[in-house]
Amino acid sequence: MTETQSDPATELLDAALMHVPFDGWSDTAFKAAIADTGTSHALARGLFPRGAVDLAVAFHRRGDDAMAAALRERDLGSMRFRDKVALAVRLRLETVDDKEAVRRGVTLFALPMHAAEGARLIWGTADRIWTELGDNSQDINWYTKRATLSGVYSSTVLYWLGDDSLDNQATWAFLDRRIDDVMQIEKVKAQVRKAPGLNRMIKTADSVFSRIKPPKPRRTDLPGGWTVPR
Repeated sequence: MTETQSDPATELLDAALMHVPFDGWSDTAFKAAIADTGTSHALARGLFPRGAVDLAVAFHRRGDDAMAAALRERDLGSMRFRDKVALAVRLRLETVDDKEAVRRGVTLFALPMHAAEGARLIWGTADRIWTELGDNSQDINWYTKRATLSGVYSSTVLYWLGDDSLDNQATWAFLDRRIDDVMQIEKVKAQVRKAPGLNRMIKTADSVFSRIKPPKPRRTDLPGGWTVPR
């Protein structure tokens, strides 16, 4: 009989989540997680060099992974694309077991020194959703899709944190309205493209934007770098 090997990073994150509602994503919660799991301080710092900040990052990415797994289990074949996006955002929020941990994360990443990290996490969630839905954009649309969804996702999270309606029905209605707003913008853009006298201008802009390419995936098999465990 073989014993299942534990994952210190997962154990630390799970232990920290017991303290985050009271202490936030703080050094206090990080030290408490170390004490609770009996992990050496050196190993904990090796796994999470910035302490609680990296724990919060790992918590967010864990939610992205859970959303992606749940999305793959759904039959999306007959769904409109806007409904697929709405479902992905909804699944992302439904993977959260502790809303207070998210609330504390929003507070952490609202601080000026961590705001850039928070923006990267939101962008990463939007990118994960588009990737899971099969987006293969190779031009500026790669950026605009993720920027737009980042706005929809972040506003929905803030609404959800204050939602006390039954089964979060108010949040899902809010999400549908935000996506409908985006679809209206796309319709206006399509109408502008058909407007007489603008064809030459639009073609010129398209020729410029077509040169903008999405970033290449970062290699993780090279020495000298580290990634935060998910």
